[in-house]
Amino acid sequence: MKSRLLGFLPLLLLLAGCGRRESAVERGDRAQVLHRGISYEVAGLDPQLATGISEGAIETALFEGLVAEDPKDLHPVPGVAERWEASADGLTYTFRLRADARWSNGRPVTAGDFVASWRRILSPALAAPNAAMLYVLQGAEAYHRGAAQDFGQVGVAAPDPRTLRVTLDHATPDFLARLTHWAWLPVYLPAIRAAGKADDRANAWARPGRLVGNGAFLLQSWSPDREIVLARSPTYWDARRVALREIHLYPIDSVDAEERAFRAGQLHVTDAVPIGRIDAYRRDAPQLLRIDPYLGTYYYALNVRHPSFGDPRVRRALSLAIDRGAIAAKVLRGVEQPAASFTPPGLEGYEPPAAAKSDAAEARRLLAEAGHPGGQGLAPLELMFNSSENHRLIAEAVQEMWRRELGIEVKLVNQENKVVLADRQSGDFQIVRAAWIADYPSPSSFLDLFRSGNGNNFTGWSSPEYDALLFAADRAADPAARRELWGRAEALLLRAAPIIPLYHYSHAFLIQPSVQGWYPNLLDHHPYKYVWLDGK
Repeated sequence: MKSRLLGFLPLLLLLAGCGRRESAVERGDRAQVLHRGISYEVAGLDPQLATGISEGAIETALFEGLVAEDPKDLHPVPGVAERWEASADGLTYTFRLRADARWSNGRPVTAGDFVASWRRILSPALAAPNAAMLYVLQGAEAYHRGAAQDFGQVGVAAPDPRTLRVTLDHATPDFLARLTHWAWLPVYLPAIRAAGKADDRANAWARPGRLVGNGAFLLQSWSPDREIVLARSPTYWDARRVALREIHLYPIDSVDAEERAFRAGQLHVTDAVPIGRIDAYRRDAPQLLRIDPYLGTYYYALNVRHPSFGDPRVRRALSLAIDRGAIAAKVLRGVEQPAASFTPPGLEGYEPPAAAKSDAAEARRLLAEAGHPGGQGLAPLELMFNSSENHRLIAEAVQEMWRRELGIEVKLVNQENKVVLADRQSGDFQIVRAAWIADYPSPSSFLDLFRSGNGNNFTGWSSPEYDALLFAADRAADPAARRELWGRAEALLLRAAPIIPLYHYSHAFLIQPSVQGWYPNLLDHHPYKYVWLDGK
């Protein structure tokens, strides 16, 4: 059924008429105040505990790492480090920190701050979900797992306040790109300790009035479920380049409400666009619609600890019974690409095995082989997703496919995002909607997610064979050998089926023409220091 933006263009003309109140967007254009929608209320702003894209987009404004990202293609550019050099074997990096790098309290950012920050995220007591990002450092995994007690054995040292020496466990050609992830950001330990224990996950240091950052913006205010306001930092080393005076971020989990706010002139940029309105924007206002490439996968995670999912044949049957092509074409309006693998194709020449195909007959055979012909003996399943009209449309389509093809009844459970995050972390779910956006453009950024012990792998599935294949891939000097090992690991993952890939992302969203410097790129990163507003 087609959906139209009834009266869309007349409404815009009406709003442009005389005597009306100036919109937030128009005021923002004049004052360099960006208004942006984010899809949910963020759980926190501690970069060492964050897992969500919205959190990361805020934290990279509040903090800056050794390297930053070019706004167009995201290649690494100097951040706190003004320059660096690597050893011939690729195992040692030496970073020279800039003299004018400052925390928001005016104190200098030192190499010792990075050492202390990386020690905190690797602290076993903190249980940081992204700590495994740092396993590329020599000795980091052993320290994080508690097998080694001496942090001095981890490959990071500060010979002087402006020199940071990093030693890797193995040569990692994309190490600099990995450094742009928020897990590597420095945090100011004195401010954290002033609010509580440094390794206490409940420490509320990352709040207005307490948070000390070193990025281009400060945390000015935070009204939960309403608005987060960032203000330009006067202590940032490159403050003269920063055009935006403020950034206002609004957690709006309803894509319909977000689209209405955009039309009313309350938002410069949305997080998403209602699926049912994409065709209308394509037709009536294409200058407001952006569909950018996006390196990510939308998937369902199965809790293999739950009795219903102990048999991999049941899990594979659920995956095979989904018609991904129909979801992509009919539900998602052709914006997204059906996923037969977890890793998107084409990264570093890697073509993943297409093992998650749609095959209803094979799905029924596997389910019967597992002792559940026509769904017999399986209790109704629960599929949980965070509040969003788009997520509900997809879940309803999958619910009907499982009922029609397998005879399995599914209850849809809609929860606030913070509830979903808590439940999946504690393992209190059966099936949960999830997404993975690459931390850096490599298959390893996807496949590492399911290594044993990874803090973001909440399925309960692990495999020593899978771990060994990825271990070997990390250390393979030959690119072809590395791709072959990745392929074997991903085939094993898809056969075990703790996850059900549905589609590979594009990012469809709405953006006002006044927003400049918001370039399309594979990771959907938009460094705010390069963004500005042109009211003309």
